[in-house]
Amino acid sequence: MRLSHALLALQAVTSREVAKFVRQGGRFASALVRPMLWLVVFAAGFQNVFGISIIPPYETYIPYQVYIVPGLLGMVLLFNGMQSSLAMVYDREMGVMRLLLTAPLPRWYLLFAKLLAGTLLSVLQAYAFLGIAALFGVELPWSGWLYALPALVLAGMMLGALGLLMSVHIRQLENFAGTMNFVIFPMFFISPALYPLWKLEESGAAVVHFLAQVNPFTYAVEAIRFALYGQISFEALGVVVGCLVAFFLLAAWGYDPQRGMLKRTGKPG
Repeated sequence: MRLSHALLALQAVTSREVAKFVRQGGRFASALVRPMLWLVVFAAGFQNVFGISIIPPYETYIPYQVYIVPGLLGMVLLFNGMQSSLAMVYDREMGVMRLLLTAPLPRWYLLFAKLLAGTLLSVLQAYAFLGIAALFGVELPWSGWLYALPALVLAGMMLGALGLLMSVHIRQLENFAGTMNFVIFPMFFISPALYPLWKLEESGAAVVHFLAQVNPFTYAVEAIRFALYGQISFEALGVVVGCLVAFFLLAAWGYDPQRGMLKRTGKPG
């Protein structure tokens, strides 16, 4: 595989994904409306209930509305990662994936190009949400916008790879849409997206606290939260990178017609 061929394939896949996204204006609107409702309505309602939250490791008081921003950024990445994989299931039903995966390039690289293209869209939507949140008075360090970029990219790739892995085993479009709800909502709610993990531990919710600790989305949110304040959580980043590698390798194995799920089903990619 030559570098020029690899870059050309990446450009072609990315251009196609961006063109599809531009034509689907409702997708961009829904990606922003969903977290904005949580930010404006949910946070406003619970601000008076919870008051000010103490957020380790900063050891400072910050408004609840500010606390949930990293979790809502994770929501944007999670939903877009699932939607990108939903599009892969659709492309497979329409035969587009068969044409893509028969290109004279390694399958793992073609899947990686799809993953990078989806992550690009996820990160752009995340920054659009940050911009709108700033208009609503959510005060975050401006330097954090830059610091958060690597965390957003890694988290977006990890969640996109999870969706890619799901698309291996879900063969029909209607089944994928239903399964998304069983993945997205538990991952989001059993995480520190809306409340600190130490509050779960203090309240005695040991089972929920344990599930949150083994939830990959937890570490994606924590990596983003640390990065927004110019800090690095090596534990969170390590888990995110580890899950990214594991999810992608399993997805690449599943899309291999000689070894993975496609061999067992007898259907082409």
